[in-house]
Amino acid sequence: MRKVYVTLLAATASALVLTACQNSNRRAELAYVERPVEQLYARATEELDLRDYAQAILLFNEVERQHPYSEWARRSSLMSAFASYESRAYDEAIGTAQRYLSLNPAGQGASYAYYLIAVSYFDQIMDVGRDQKTTELARDALRDVIRRYPETDYARDATIKLDMVQDQLAGKEMEIGRWYLRRNQHLSAMNRFRTVVSDYDTTSHTPEALHRLVEVYLATGLKQEALAAGAVLGYNYPETVWYRYSYRLLSGQGLDPEGASEDQQRTWLQRLIPGGN
Repeated sequence: MRKVYVTLLAATASALVLTACQNSNRRAELAYVERPVEQLYARATEELDLRDYAQAILLFNEVERQHPYSEWARRSSLMSAFASYESRAYDEAIGTAQRYLSLNPAGQGASYAYYLIAVSYFDQIMDVGRDQKTTELARDALRDVIRRYPETDYARDATIKLDMVQDQLAGKEMEIGRWYLRRNQHLSAMNRFRTVVSDYDTTSHTPEALHRLVEVYLATGLKQEALAAGAVLGYNYPETVWYRYSYRLLSGQGLDPEGASEDQQRTWLQRLIPGGN
């Protein structure tokens, strides 16, 4: 029995040594053996298809290292960025895409590189209760895609994502504005709600922002401004619960937000938001 055990142990040790040697050879081959660029690139894409992103990135990087001035190297740089994105290594994806653009600002893959940077920021967006620095970076990067490549599928997708980003940023402004309002810091609250109405007027938060302005203005005795906010709310969002709330508040003060003409509505909007129309 002891002899069998020793034999099995020896066989296991040999297998482990063989495996270690194979892995070592694989790393050595990757690090030191020069190979045809087509072979390297094909292996990298195979690893990418298998979702072995770490190995794919190593191989794409090896293409760049061994063949730095080839078209394959440029392709590999973008593919390495994509593999990093797929593995959720967003900082690496952004850095690699930016490096590609620094070397190939007018390259064929530039549009995709800009898009990859934008979606890497976008996928990191936290909930509205967190700091929104990444959301702002996503917004700027998405706008960059739309500005640079307006007729592409990248721009169309960026436009959809930008709407979501704008809604997120508006939500953050509303959260801070409500916080100020609960503490009776009316001027600070007013500025936040006005920002939503002026900068994020196409988002889902605009009706509430107008209602909150009604509340703030009434709390500070600015009845005409409250009436203006309520009238604009009623003109643009008459079926919302926020208008019902505002109408009740204004009626209680003897104010009628529905008694204004369209010209008065426009004038009041300009009073609420300088430059508004």
